[in-house]
Amino acid sequence: MSMFCYQCQETAGGKGCTMRGVCGKTEEVAKLQDLLIYTLKGVSERVIQGKLDVDAMPGTNREVINSLFMTITNANFDDGSIEAQIKRMLSIRDGLTAPTEGLHDAATFTVSDRTSMLEKAADVGVLSTENEDVRSLREMIIYGVKGMAAYAEHAANLGKTDDTISAFIYEALAATLDDALTADDLVALTLKTGEYGVKTMALLDEANTSKYGSPEITEVNIGVRQNPAILISGHDLADLEQLLEQTKGTGVDVYTHGEMLPAHYYPFFKKYDNFVGNYGGSWWRQVDEFGPFHGPILFTTNCIVPPRSEEIRARIFTTGSSGYPGCRHIDPDEHGKKDFSEVIALAKTLPAPEEIESGSIVGGFAHNQVLALADKVVEAVKSGAIRKFFVMAGCDGRMKSREYYTEFAKKLPADTVILTAGCAKYRYNKLGLGDIGGIPRVLDAGQCNDSYSLAVIAMKLQEVFGLDDINKLPIAFNIAWYEQKAVIVLLALLYLGVKNIHLGPTLPGFLSPNVAKVLVEKFGIAGIGTVEDDIDLFLNA
Repeated sequence: MSMFCYQCQETAGGKGCTMRGVCGKTEEVAKLQDLLIYTLKGVSERVIQGKLDVDAMPGTNREVINSLFMTITNANFDDGSIEAQIKRMLSIRDGLTAPTEGLHDAATFTVSDRTSMLEKAADVGVLSTENEDVRSLREMIIYGVKGMAAYAEHAANLGKTDDTISAFIYEALAATLDDALTADDLVALTLKTGEYGVKTMALLDEANTSKYGSPEITEVNIGVRQNPAILISGHDLADLEQLLEQTKGTGVDVYTHGEMLPAHYYPFFKKYDNFVGNYGGSWWRQVDEFGPFHGPILFTTNCIVPPRSEEIRARIFTTGSSGYPGCRHIDPDEHGKKDFSEVIALAKTLPAPEEIESGSIVGGFAHNQVLALADKVVEAVKSGAIRKFFVMAGCDGRMKSREYYTEFAKKLPADTVILTAGCAKYRYNKLGLGDIGGIPRVLDAGQCNDSYSLAVIAMKLQEVFGLDDINKLPIAFNIAWYEQKAVIVLLALLYLGVKNIHLGPTLPGFLSPNVAKVLVEKFGIAGIGTVEDDIDLFLNA
């Protein structure tokens, strides 16, 4: 077996990619990512065993978070940048004070070049944990921590950090090296991962809203203008702000793609008259949508699909934790400023985008906006105008089975409302499902991290209705997942006490039968069935 990876929903056969990632990553990239994670475990053990003061090591904390983000599905395909990050983290690891004896191999191993890195990686990947259940729990924790790190990086880019989150990341990664921990210990750590997931999403929510204002109901244009343009994808709002500042007055328009759509909901960004709208749909549609856009594409985070042509690759730029071989990467200077002049210059030489759709879509229903409508929502529930809310948040993906979510939304009764966040929204945010007494039937809270908003809304409704259990609310959870940020959202919901979540289109390949059984028995986790049967089940629960 040349590689093994099962961290995403589309993993081969639902079991694991063993030759090349379905995402497009090569064997070398997969192995280097494995070794980077192993190195981070070693860093973490040195921090824990040395009882180091996490508050006093902000540079290390940021590098660990960035390293984790680099290994998220579809974030970084650049073997050279991952190799460089391994070397950087080994240098940091070896500079940390720790006991001279009793350290795990992860905290002491050495490699000299790419060849020795790949040899070492072959021995320390996912399958190096032989016990299937322990492996399953360890990987679920690691994937949750990866998602947590992504959100922590976005918050840090806006000046918001919390050292207790970094301290937990070290605790969790070091724990995955400890063979003395039982399955029960790891289940408890899994829920603790969810607890810190909530904390991290709250931190990012504070970072976003304190800088850009609370999202508000917004109509977003999905057509085009006739100016040259840049398409920005990913999740990082700080990058978007810098790009808009640098394109202001240049005659170059900026459009969002995929998970960047919710940027339009923040009041701060509405002052830019060249911030035109959203182009296209969710991340996987880029293989068809980047061609007719014509202009440069800036990836700020994950969601890269290997481009089909050299012409498109020549228009792709990456920044932050993202990377793709042959694409130009933009790093910040010592003050955190990024120079996008090369992207802007290229845009001026290229044709304006072709229109692939027209009209508009509405979003901006994060917790602050929905709570402002709380009286109206509560009255609609009490009167029977709204029978049930369906949380259909999470990720989109390429599998034909995901058409289930579009059909589910279409067939929901007219007295139901969809609460969504993440790119799963693209399965139903353009269906024109109407409204209930002025309340749209699709309420988009924003990016995947804004699933936190949906949790806040649920907890507020629980309070308003005077319920002692969040599961007594007229809310059902039918969530689509794809990668590791969806894993931390799931763990966060479990920590908050939400039960009977349906997860699809398939259950994670990293869940062993025994671990899956625990999730079913303790939390009521289930997969999806047919659209009709599931709607009937949810409405009569």
